[in-house]
Amino acid sequence: MKKKLLLYFLISSLLVITSHRIGLPRDQSFILTIFTFTLLGTLFFWELRLSFLFIGSGLLVLTRSVDIEHFIRFASLDVILFLIGMMIITSMLKETGVFRWLLAQIMRMKDFDGRKLFITIMILSATLSAMMGEVTSMIIMMVIILDICDSLKINPIPLVISSVLTTNIGSASTLLGNPIGVLIAMRGGLTFEDFLTHALPVSAIVLLITMFILCIWYREDIKKISYKLLEQRKDKNLLNSHSIDFNARVSIAIFAITIALIVFHNRLEMLFGIEENNLLIILPIISAGVSMLYRRDKARFYIEHEIEWRSLLFFMFLFAQAGVLQSSGIAQFFAEKLVHIVGNHPRALSGAVLFSSGILSGILDNTVVVASYIPIVKSLNMLHIGSNSLWWGILFGACYGGNITAIGSTANIIALGILEKQQNSKIRFFDWFKIGCIISLLSLLISYLIIVLYMYFF
Repeated sequence: MKKKLLLYFLISSLLVITSHRIGLPRDQSFILTIFTFTLLGTLFFWELRLSFLFIGSGLLVLTRSVDIEHFIRFASLDVILFLIGMMIITSMLKETGVFRWLLAQIMRMKDFDGRKLFITIMILSATLSAMMGEVTSMIIMMVIILDICDSLKINPIPLVISSVLTTNIGSASTLLGNPIGVLIAMRGGLTFEDFLTHALPVSAIVLLITMFILCIWYREDIKKISYKLLEQRKDKNLLNSHSIDFNARVSIAIFAITIALIVFHNRLEMLFGIEENNLLIILPIISAGVSMLYRRDKARFYIEHEIEWRSLLFFMFLFAQAGVLQSSGIAQFFAEKLVHIVGNHPRALSGAVLFSSGILSGILDNTVVVASYIPIVKSLNMLHIGSNSLWWGILFGACYGGNITAIGSTANIIALGILEKQQNSKIRFFDWFKIGCIISLLSLLISYLIIVLYMYFF
């Protein structure tokens, strides 16, 4: 604890001294100091992250670095409302057990072996992440994976790592996949259709290559799973296949309609003359209201237990402090420094943003990285040297870079927590890092090449 505290103050002090030396004005340097101490406090003492954010935010207000009105505006309540709505909808769908039922049907197929199980788990992880967000997807997948491993008496770690890596890749596919995707969409003026045309194809290519690599990497484990599946082929109780009841069908219908409306939100907004992205925010809220009306007996449970209030508070205060960086001119200062170092060529800037955010996301939580990068990208756009490629650079960098280490994204942390709690098992740092680093660096390289090709042709 003492070493961690000493390291915290040492790194914070070095960053503050550096900000003075690079020519940052005194007022801006003071704001950056508060932000730095807050940010590093959340990273070094993760369990106390809200304490650091509350104190840091209070200091920004007390020192008149920001007033309450602007602080609330910077808190991105639009993103928070969207996440609340989606959390309620997906919690209703999660409890139906439809995904476990679906996997059970697949596993009962003829000639189903270890390789097919690995591929199914990876595709399901990426798909669920894209549809309902990495947090809910990871919880569902961990339940499924641990059920399978308990039944087959196999080591869950290869399946868990493969599921997490593909979950993070899938989270970059759509606007729904990750809170950072919603934030980027709101601040970059991007629609769900933009994600489908720009992010989904990239993630699909990265996913295919990742699955190929993981099947080779874990080939010995796949052989063992195939043998176990062959042994239990006659076991009719393997992943007990219950039928889908009426509540499950209604939940699926509500979820499907919500997704369909979100996909076409931009066209509906233009058709009815509604302000941009207003439908995107309010549609999940309306669907959440319908869900709680239908499941009246569960409404209070959804609100009190299924919404990640601690995470939402973390996002709000983090986004608000990042907004202060933008309004104070600090982000513009660093944007100009970045242009001075890299140049004002869009391809060079996109590469710098993508790879730097990716590497940082492997060390820090990717939400923290994106919240810090968004003001800089907005400043680059105000300098008229940015482009939409910078927004995609942040998205791919944060999501794919989150695979480098076990603490790179929320999905990673959730999976490790569940594994340790239910199986009393831990994944060693280098067991994760070796494959995570390969997948992440290859993913970042592929996404950068596609961004460059897109900029060249379009």
